[in-house]
Amino acid sequence: MAASFASLEDLLKLANEIHKDEFGSLPVVAACAPGRVNLIGEHVDYCEGYVLPIALPMMTVVVGSRNNSDKCCVITTCDDQSKVEINLKSVVPGEPLWANYVKGVIKFFPGTVPGFNAVFVSSVPIGGGLSSSAALEMSTYTFLEALTGIQAKKEVEKALICQKAEHQFANVPCGIMDQFASLFGSKGHALLIDCRSLDHELVPMDDPSLSICVINSNIRHQLSSSEYPIRRQQCEDACKVLKKKSLRDTTFVELLSAQEIMDPVVFRRAQHVISEIMRTEEAAAALKSRDYAFFGKLMLKSHESLRDLFDVSCKEVDQLVDLAMEFGKKNNDCVLGCRMTGAGFGGCCVALVRKQSVNDLINYIQSHYHGSKPTFYEAYPSSGARILTQMK
Repeated sequence: MAASFASLEDLLKLANEIHKDEFGSLPVVAACAPGRVNLIGEHVDYCEGYVLPIALPMMTVVVGSRNNSDKCCVITTCDDQSKVEINLKSVVPGEPLWANYVKGVIKFFPGTVPGFNAVFVSSVPIGGGLSSSAALEMSTYTFLEALTGIQAKKEVEKALICQKAEHQFANVPCGIMDQFASLFGSKGHALLIDCRSLDHELVPMDDPSLSICVINSNIRHQLSSSEYPIRRQQCEDACKVLKKKSLRDTTFVELLSAQEIMDPVVFRRAQHVISEIMRTEEAAAALKSRDYAFFGKLMLKSHESLRDLFDVSCKEVDQLVDLAMEFGKKNNDCVLGCRMTGAGFGGCCVALVRKQSVNDLINYIQSHYHGSKPTFYEAYPSSGARILTQMK
């Protein structure tokens, strides 16, 4: 069976209880922001490509209140109930690492942040490629909106500020997809994002006969954090050879013409990006026309490209994808597609499955998989970041 995850109500109840125990009173405001799973369009957001994520029902909740000081006392249950104090006179990165995401948002928030006490609880798996970091950033920003009453001039600025926090405080050169998905996600829709123009479009994904199955390998190879900036640099190196601002502007013909003067590894990276951008556009069109079979084929092609050209998969995730597709072929193609999702080197894969076959798929993988026990989640497109309450 798919694993259950805490409901919004349960998360809010737990956060309220901890706030009362730690600070002696109930919180004044509360906010939440979801994790995301990317259906297709991997490692192209920092290349100005297209991505197609959904916001997940798994989310981060934050509750808190002003404390009439120049310090913020922040607690999270995600790190064995770790507590950190942030001096608003000098907001700088440091330990523990999780707090840097919160600190960065505080630092770049467009208004004066008062001292506050806050508690974060979350159902988004950490390190699984479901963007727990963006959920933390976006819930922090939304909480600060509720606490201060300060609104961004444009909604998109919220995502850009959270991205800036991750770049400068967590030292992760991420693209914009995660923050956008956490902010603009909508129930019953995928979100097509143009990572160049920042235009975004809701694409219906509400067929009740289909399910999105997220499979967490529970493998977290340490390569993930170190290899991400390397891949980004390799894409930039390809652009230099091609004399292009972005791989978004490059055709396969142009890439092939430069093959002789390009490092073979850099060439493969560019191959993936160019083809993945095209696949994502095709996938969005397939969703709009409800051609889910073609959508699934594009998902599998995406995984093969990430595995063979971008070298960001791993044997554990490859095995999960192979088992999912193997089960589908044995059972009337009930698994339409499956691929790794996230930065890679472990984490999750995502499968598009006929709803009535989800439990049988889970049982098949559990009985055939050789490795640590994976976790399964049945997900659906959900709402983005929002203020939950604002008591006077």
